[in-house]
Amino acid sequence: MATDIVIAQTTIDDERAARELARGAVEAHLAACAHIDAPITAVYRWKGVVETATEWRVSYKTTRDRLPALGAWVRQQHGYDVPEWIVLPVDGGSDAYLSWVMEETAPE
Repeated sequence: MATDIVIAQTTIDDERAARELARGAVEAHLAACAHIDAPITAVYRWKGVVETATEWRVSYKTTRDRLPALGAWVRQQHGYDVPEWIVLPVDGGSDAYLSWVMEETAPE
């Protein structure tokens, strides 16, 4: 069962910045909640060089309607030249939780 809820993710190299990205999006009603994963190791190619870095993943629970505004806000707040921005569909879940996400992200 498809829903209008999505999980959008980004990563950043500073725990304080991850907390600010999470809190700011929730305060602005762009996401109902955000989870910050413990430090992860990222291995990636950047400008022809393979790099390794410690990052924090921020996962936002939001709606498809709020996704463009959330994406724009994250890009504005983020310090990376090319921040990760991946969106995963939520194919189901508890009706109560999905309703809560919808309520919390409704524009004021």
